[in-house]
Amino acid sequence: MNGILNINRNLIIFGSLIILFGILIFIMKSPFIQANQALSLGISVDLVLTIPLIYFLLVRKTKIPNTTVAPVMVVGLILGFYFLPKESQTYLALFKTWALPVIEVSALFFIIIKISSAVKTYKGLKGFTPDFFSTLKNTCYEILPKRLAIPFATEIAVIYYGFINWRSRPLQENEFTYHKNSGTPALFGATILIIAVETFAIHFLLAQWNNVFAWVLTALSIYMAIQVLGFAKSLSKRPISVNQNSLSLKYGILNEAEISFSDIAKIERSSKALDKNEFTKTLCPLGELESHNTIIHLKNESELIGLYGMKKKFKVIGLFVDEPHNFKEKIENALEK
Repeated sequence: MNGILNINRNLIIFGSLIILFGILIFIMKSPFIQANQALSLGISVDLVLTIPLIYFLLVRKTKIPNTTVAPVMVVGLILGFYFLPKESQTYLALFKTWALPVIEVSALFFIIIKISSAVKTYKGLKGFTPDFFSTLKNTCYEILPKRLAIPFATEIAVIYYGFINWRSRPLQENEFTYHKNSGTPALFGATILIIAVETFAIHFLLAQWNNVFAWVLTALSIYMAIQVLGFAKSLSKRPISVNQNSLSLKYGILNEAEISFSDIAKIERSSKALDKNEFTKTLCPLGELESHNTIIHLKNESELIGLYGMKKKFKVIGLFVDEPHNFKEKIENALEK
């Protein structure tokens, strides 16, 4: 019943938006708009202020984030530039030049404040070490549409782990690292070096043909290197943790899974090759490029959440742990309890 009510409410909200924008498009395409400055001002205000305000009043007590008001403003602005005659776009141009940047910066500060507040709340909990990426995702879910939350959080996390968080993270008693004896950090480092060398060489070759294309490709390569750096740095900041009732598997910001102890059939220390089937996965997204020394078998299917929220089902998962003996013993003790 609640699901039906939510669907009906969403239909009303977005149906109202379509109707309101449709009415304004009809007026903008009519001959009455020509050389009528008062009407142009009214339509411009309706597109970027009135309709977003109505939308805000409709969604403020629903699960739809209030921050979606900004995209509605942008839609109104785009429709205005597309349908309004050029001579009637003065007020829209003023809004785009002066008001829109202020709204964008304000939204960014709002997100930063929310994230900072959430991290402080988690730090206040005794015996709890906050995980930035998890906190960031939870905050983005509250203030952004669900489909944008994880991609947005991932991009921020890449910058945060790559350039901001350089302090070593103290390891808790229930946490286990997986990067110290693994070859993955070296592989990431080699990848960054290869990108740097190839970018430098290819840039000068392409610049002789098309300078703009060369700089675009260089910018993309630099962005890729920044992402790889963020992935590599996140490995040491997000250890695997054995919690009170569950096991939290993490591989930086690349992969993670939450497994209830009641779903664990057995855990074994083994480097044997894993069976190749759709329900057998490795925690490391690089697959066979990194070896594993621990295999966990589950009673029921679980979900491995990868980069940008991509999901995969598994019943057997292989992973590398720096202290596999202690890790296995910790889980077996937890299972006995």
